[in-house]
Amino acid sequence: MPRLLRALLLLAATLPQLAAAARLEVAIEPIFQGEPLRLDALRYKNAAGETLSVTRLSYLLGGFALERPDGSWLEFPGFHAWLDAAAHRQSFVLEGIPAGRYRALRCHLGPDAAADRADVAAIPAGDPLHPATNGLHWGWQQGYIFLAWEGYFRRGAGEMQGYSHHLAGAPHRVGLHLAAPLDLSQDGGLQLNFDLALLGGAPRPLSFAEDGASTHSREGDPVAAALAANLPGAFQVQNTASAAPPPAAPARPPAAPIDLPTAYTPWRFVTSRSFPLPELPRDNPLIAERVTLGEALFSETLLSRDGSLSCASCHRQEAAFTDGLPVSRGVEGRLGERNAMSLHNLAWKRSFFWDGRAPSLREQVLQPIADHREMDQSLEGAVEKLGRNPTYAARFRAAYRSPGISPAKIALALEQYLLTLTSQRSRFDLSLIGKEVLSEEEQRGFELFMTEYDPRTGQRGADCFHCHGGPLFSDQQFHNNGLAGEAPGRAAVTGAAADQGKFATPSLRNVARTAPYMHDGRFASLEEVVQHYSGAMVRRPTLDPNLAKHPSRGLELSAADQAALVAFLKTLSEIPGSP
Repeated sequence: MPRLLRALLLLAATLPQLAAAARLEVAIEPIFQGEPLRLDALRYKNAAGETLSVTRLSYLLGGFALERPDGSWLEFPGFHAWLDAAAHRQSFVLEGIPAGRYRALRCHLGPDAAADRADVAAIPAGDPLHPATNGLHWGWQQGYIFLAWEGYFRRGAGEMQGYSHHLAGAPHRVGLHLAAPLDLSQDGGLQLNFDLALLGGAPRPLSFAEDGASTHSREGDPVAAALAANLPGAFQVQNTASAAPPPAAPARPPAAPIDLPTAYTPWRFVTSRSFPLPELPRDNPLIAERVTLGEALFSETLLSRDGSLSCASCHRQEAAFTDGLPVSRGVEGRLGERNAMSLHNLAWKRSFFWDGRAPSLREQVLQPIADHREMDQSLEGAVEKLGRNPTYAARFRAAYRSPGISPAKIALALEQYLLTLTSQRSRFDLSLIGKEVLSEEEQRGFELFMTEYDPRTGQRGADCFHCHGGPLFSDQQFHNNGLAGEAPGRAAVTGAAADQGKFATPSLRNVARTAPYMHDGRFASLEEVVQHYSGAMVRRPTLDPNLAKHPSRGLELSAADQAALVAFLKTLSEIPGSP
């Protein structure tokens, strides 16, 4: 055989081996003393004998590598994983692994220094490091929380209290080395356990009551140091599998735009450089024809049964898209159940209404139209009325390819208009770029807002940032904030006892213009709101851990500190102009 032909045949035989690549699915199950972790169950005992529950376990991993038999490492630069018990995110997949044998997995709790300080506004929506995806970004303080472990504890027969352990910062970026013989001649799996009993118990046992119920990883904090020391032993290899894990789900094709007209004008969505990128609906791309149609529909009284109300009646632009009432009034003066929420920055929200029952804006906007207590108009009747108006017939023809008017088309247009309503230019924002100077009182209010309450470490802030941190001034979550009176809140949607009394966290942008406050409008002023958070709260089992960790009598902020907080909150009102 000619030498050249022999070489070509040999090369052809080796090409499949060179191209072979495997996937490794890594699953991490949270446990407590060998038992699968059950969220919201006050049933576990720590090394100090305290009974505890876990309401939140969320963490970031980065710096992944696989160890080859010769001791060298296969790195996965730029790869991060976000795992969250409540979101049922307990696995991730490493891909493109050269086929072969490996003997260990290495990773770190938290991203590296560059990723930790990266510009979050440039991170794509849906990425594990996107703040709106993981809810673990400090916001204005920059950097990520590597690990959030929260819940409640009780010592003996004492009162239930909250705990909040947040591990972050370069000194607490802990390396994990997990020896595991992996045969990745084909796809494989690796099952790990994350034992919270060990996280709080060995080699440095922690007591919430004695050592502290809160840490935010300040320099020299012994609680953070103990958690960092315990972490490597809390992760354990359960088993490996040479058999292939479930095949990767086929990539979903890009969502096809719904009913776009043949000719249209793209709408430019403008946002602040400090905001994370929103995940705009790909099947309803912003176009001028729909945005302007939605704006007209928002103020259209034809959508109400008696022609007396529009969406704008309860969401007035001059009142930051609220109505100034404790609860909104519908046709014939019928009282609703909830305070009208501001409509700014909805592009970053993942659910709508105070109880989150609508997963998208297009689903939310139709409910007030049909609600007996609000606009009391059947969707069929709304379509009929609009169809009799020649102006609307023409505008719907310009905004959609198919003829006619339908509830779905109304919803898509309203969704587009609402997505364009942003609030991002306040005195506070301008102060961050040197175009405004806050007063000493306002600066003191911001300091209080962003500082935890932890006398153990000398911190006596107002702890506002846990739920209202970051440029959006909302964590987009649901919390029980210790209000008097019973209301199911989120539990009415989920049916979960752990969601009793929880309501959506409203943004604090324009908060000085959106009185009265809370889901039922019970507080007439910002001063009353601050007094509530400074004083004793109703300590129900679902009170947020970041509030339940405070003394039963409350923070007891001084009158001057309460006034400073109010002064700072007033700096968040929108100023007209370019972002």
